[in-house]
Amino acid sequence: MRGPELSPRLRMVGELVPAGARLADVGTDHAYLPAALILEGKIPWAIAADLRQGPLDRARATVREYGLTGKVAFRLCDGLSGIRPGEVDAVAAAGMGGETIAAILTAAPWTLERDVPLILQPMSSFPDLRKWLGENGFAIEKERLAREGETLYTALSVRTGEMAPLSPAELWAGKNTADPLRGDWLDRWLVRVCQALEGMSRARREKPPARKRELEEVAAGLIDMKKEWEQWQT
Repeated sequence: MRGPELSPRLRMVGELVPAGARLADVGTDHAYLPAALILEGKIPWAIAADLRQGPLDRARATVREYGLTGKVAFRLCDGLSGIRPGEVDAVAAAGMGGETIAAILTAAPWTLERDVPLILQPMSSFPDLRKWLGENGFAIEKERLAREGETLYTALSVRTGEMAPLSPAELWAGKNTADPLRGDWLDRWLVRVCQALEGMSRARREKPPARKRELEEVAAGLIDMKKEWEQWQT
């Protein structure tokens, strides 16, 4: 049976899930991701976890529709609180804020201790999440980009390990790659940073000079990465 059609964002996340893994899909909503991966034969089993009953009910409906009863377990829980160490081999946390993802991992230290592969798809607080990962024993192995309409999304493949410190610009936009979408990704971050700097210059209240210098350094780094990316495209 053909599985649910994944959006470009969820397809990007699914591509980073290790083959053969028992997956915990945190914030599962309709459980489209685990259902599609099971039907594709990429994973054998999954836990669909969500904080609210409504999304879990929708997940159960998806599982019934695609004949996957017995291959997906359901947990009504906050983050990973309802999942025991050793139950899963990989964790996906997609469509939530970076600070929420960091809080979920903080409350589940077994993900670090057991070197569980993490596929993280933050919607906000990108610099904070990357910084938190590096300061708490995690290493970003790769990042992917996907376009959905006019919106660009990123997903991080993360494991336990030491990560070299990221530059201010890398904290915002990730390490540079030759990804065809990377140019637009850098442009969007540069616009945001420049808008923040313009807002500081127009504000009547004096802003902390350290914050202004930080944003100027981020902008300069983004420009350098864009130039490097353009060279890779020739």
